[in-house]
Parts: sequence; C-alpha cells; structure tokens
Amino acid sequence: MGKSQKKRAMRRHNPMRVPDSHLPHGLASASSTSSKSEAILPILQKMESPDAVERKWACVAVSNLIQNDPSTRRLLQGKNIVGALITRLTDNEEEVIVEAAGSLSETSNKALDAINNIRLVPFLMSFLGARDKLPLAPVTAAAHCLYVLTDDNMPAISDLRADAGYLSCLLDIARSTEVPNGKAKDPSDPRSTTLKVLCSGILRNVSPLPPPTAASFVDIDNDVVLPLLQPVISSVSLFDASAKALELVTIENSEPKIEKLSLKHTPGSDHRSKEEMELARLETTLQTVQLALEILTGVCATLPDPKIQTPEKEDEENGSDEDEDLDMDVGDERMEDDHPAANSASTSFLPTLVAPLLALIQPTSLSFPPLAAPSSHPPTTSVLSAIHIRALECLNNIFLSLATGRDANISADHDAGRKVWDGVWSALATIGTETGLGQERRQDMWHVAVGALWGIGNMWKGSLVPNEEQVQLLIQLCNTTSDERIRVQCIGTLECLAQHPQSIDGNKLISQHLLSLLPSDGTPSPTGIESLIQATSALIDIYSDEEMPYDVNFRQGDYLARLISSVEGVRKAVRGIDKRKEGGKELRLRAEEVRDNLVAFVQYRKHLGV
Repeated sequence: MGKSQKKRAMRRHNPMRVPDSHLPHGLASASSTSSKSEAILPILQKMESPDAVERKWACVAVSNLIQNDPSTRRLLQGKNIVGALITRLTDNEEEVIVEAAGSLSETSNKALDAINNIRLVPFLMSFLGARDKLPLAPVTAAAHCLYVLTDDNMPAISDLRADAGYLSCLLDIARSTEVPNGKAKDPSDPRSTTLKVLCSGILRNVSPLPPPTAASFVDIDNDVVLPLLQPVISSVSLFDASAKALELVTIENSEPKIEKLSLKHTPGSDHRSKEEMELARLETTLQTVQLALEILTGVCATLPDPKIQTPEKEDEENGSDEDEDLDMDVGDERMEDDHPAANSASTSFLPTLVAPLLALIQPTSLSFPPLAAPSSHPPTTSVLSAIHIRALECLNNIFLSLATGRDANISADHDAGRKVWDGVWSALATIGTETGLGQERRQDMWHVAVGALWGIGNMWKGSLVPNEEQVQLLIQLCNTTSDERIRVQCIGTLECLAQHPQSIDGNKLISQHLLSLLPSDGTPSPTGIESLIQATSALIDIYSDEEMPYDVNFRQGDYLARLISSVEGVRKAVRGIDKRKEGGKELRLRAEEVRDNLVAFVQYRKHLGV
C-alpha cells in the first residue's frame, strides 16, 4: 500500500524511460513513425503567437505529445523545440513561463542539463530579492520556475542550498504577513498568496537545509508549510467558486465581443472584460489551492514506507516483513544528495487537515465535463478536477501514516471513521461510473479514491460495516482494471471491510471474491502475482481468529479445502517471480512470506478441526 506522490519517491514523468533504440534514425524516419507528426507544425507556430493563451497551450501540448512517444519526442527535438521552450522562459506572461519550464523538464535529460548549465537560480532569485521594487507578476513567475527547477533536480537544489541569503529570502516570503511587494495595486491579489505557497514548496524541495544557516534551525513542515497551507485549503468553497464561474461565463457569453465587431484581418484586441479578469482571478485562487495540495501531499507522507531488508546472499531467507521494521525516527533525516528529504511533519497535525480535504474532494457541477458536451468553462473544470484528485492523494497519505503509527485514540473514534468513509463514498457517488472520451478525470478519481479507502479501512478495521453496493463496486473495479496496483488496493480495502464481526453476509460476499482469485488444482490464478499475494494474505488475516462470528462462512463454505487446493499453485506463482526485474527481489521476499503463512495457516486450521 503506497503513498501518493511521496516526496522521496516523487519523480516527474520522464519520457526518456521509453526506449527508442528500435526506431530508425533521422528526422524523416521519426516523422514517418510518429502518430502525431501533423500536430507539430501548429504547435511550433502557436509557440510564437502574440496570444498568450495560444503560447501557453503550445507549451502544454509539447508535454502531452511526447509522453511515452519516442518518435514524436525525437521529431520535436529535431525541430529545435528545446530552444523554443527556453525562449518562452523569458515570456511576459507568468503562465507561459510556468508551462515552458514544466515541458522542458520532460523533454529530455539533455534539455534539463542545458537548463542547469545556464545557472538560472541566481537570475530567478534576483526577482525574489527585489520583490519590493517589482510588480507581482514577474516575481511570482520566477518563483514558479524555481519551484519546478528544484523538484528533484540536484544542481538547482545545490545552488539554492549554497547561498544562505537565498534561503533567508524564501523563508521571509513564506512567513510574511504583508503584501509581498510594494508595487501591488491590489493587496488582495491572489498571487500574493501564490508567491508564499511557492516559496514554502521551494523550501521543501531543497530541505534539509544545510547548517549553520539560520534557516537550518527551522522545522520547515511544522513551522512554515503547515501553518501557511492549512488556511489556504480551508478558506475556499469549491461550490461557491463553481457557481461564480458559471455566473461570469453566462454574463460574458451574453455580451458582444469586441473582436466580433472589428474589421476582418486586423489584429485582435487584448482588452479583457471585467468578467474575464474575474475569471482569471478565480482561476489563480483555485490554482493556488491545487499547488498547496501538491505540497501537502508530500507533507502528509509523514512516515517512511515500510522497507524490506533484502539479504546480501541469495541463499539467505531471513528478510523482514514488508509491513514491519518501520523506521520510526522520522525526525532524524539525513542529507542525501541523490534524494533530498524534507522535514517530516508530526502526525499530530494530520487529523486537522481531514475536514478541509473532505470538503475539497466533493465534486461541483463544473468539476467534470458533461457526458455529451464540453465544459462551460474548461480552465475552471480542469483546476477543480485537479483539486479533487490532489485532495484525495493527501487523504491517502494521511491515513496510511496514521494507520502505520497506530494512534489508538483516533482508531477508537468509530464515528469519525464512519464520517470520513462516507465522505469519500459521497464524492464517488456524485462522480458516477461513466467513462468515455473527456471523462478520464472521473476514472482518475476512482483510482486515487481506492487508495484512500484502503488507508481509512486500515485505520478503522473492524468498525466499518460493509455496504453491499460499495462492495460490489469495489469488486467490479478489481475485475475490470488493468492496473495491478489498483487491483491490490481494491483487495486491501475489501479485506478491511470483511473484518466487521457482525457482517456475516458481507464477509461471505468478499471472501468468495478473494477465493476466486486463488489458483486451484492446477488451474493458475486469473489475476497478477501481486493481487494473488494480497488476496492470499487477506484470507489468512480475515480468518485468523476462528472465534469471530463471520468464521461460520469459513466452516460452512469449506474454505479450508479451497485453500489446500491453492497451495501448490501459490508455490508455483512465487517461484515464477523474476528477482532480476526492478522490485523483483522485494516482491519475491513478500511472496515467500505469504506462501509460508498460507502453509502454516492451513496446518493450523487442520489441527483445529473446523
């Protein structure tokens, strides 16, 4: 059960991992093998458009086109897309700069090296240092670039760490209670908050801060990030924001456009109506909430993931359990150049985030496009759905951390557990199960929500009553998804629900599904090895106490015979794990442990005679 976007494991998508050695060399061959070659020319043209919206769209399109498509990546590189994106780093529009920086970090490793060689950190920090003399827009744009550049990028991180003045500047901005610059015409400009949030994110990216700077004695998470970001995510109502956006769009659509009244073939006007400016302001506010949630996702990954101690020699079989041997000393973080770690937040702060996060996962009428039509305002729809997903990822990390820490006071509060559980399912009920073109974010919500439900289930295991409709939906998702990770999460969630003592029928429904995933009498398992391991482990845990009321299902259903018939198939599946593959050694150790537990459990139930 993994944490979402945990900081140490966080990696920006790297399309270079897609091998392209199979491709013929040369631009002509790249053009012939790319499925998106026709889209490239319009993108290059829009990169130079006088319209900032089109320039931003072009930068985003580059990132979308090259993902998992080496032919298109090579073709774009041949068209000097890296040079075009670097040019956009000096754009006069903040959002264009942000998208250009993000696309460059995905374009290629060479592109990122080229950016690092420019040594942009001093240049960008000069904007933050002169914030009292500059307009807010370029200062915020510089902070955006720094936030992207310091995301798991050691050259930029080292440049920031090396200058105590940079760190003090970032800390001053993040802690400031005043308007960030003296030229701001509007003290309530949402970009003022955006700047502070960005600086807190940069500080997390470069943590731990090196001594003997004053900033190194500051607990970044507990003293800076959490006090700043909790009000940010608590102060916005997505339902009010959605209603306001729809109101503004309606007014804007009812008024004649200046461009429509102008002569043909003349330059378009850059005039923005009052409604357009209010929409832009609203979008900035929502984007700041999204950014705060992105940072909080890392903060909420308080405790390290469980680690398996792999043996030094192949013939040693004394690896530790994946769910044990936790490194509980979260305050003792070492500075590692290859994996910079941020200060770990105390788990005592995590429950206070739950209420605002539950509010942020509830969809509004503008959160997703209608099933048969485009959104009334796509920018707002995009940021709203992103907020929902980020909030769910935070919840996932919170309850994984809390369940790992085993806070008895929290787990004993069954009413709180039911409220959180119902809150997530309320959001899923609103989202629905519809799929299709344009509905990808609905599916993403389900995928992230299952991880959160597993964490909640672990926290309040035994107290959550299995609802038949919810159980059937989880089984359906388990059977239809092609993602092994999501299937494992579904099984884990079902395991938690099955352990409600009085829910005999719910236990039977879940256990029969889990048994269907096991091999039997020479017939292999119909699912992947990780799902098989999880299902086997779940059945052992569910029926480890024969005095539970629902154990009647085990006896009457002759589950023991079913488990006996699966032993050989489980052994064969475990032997088939390739330890040479990435993660194979850890998976093999985990699988061997579950296999041994299965054999021991079968023997135990045999001796019981029930």
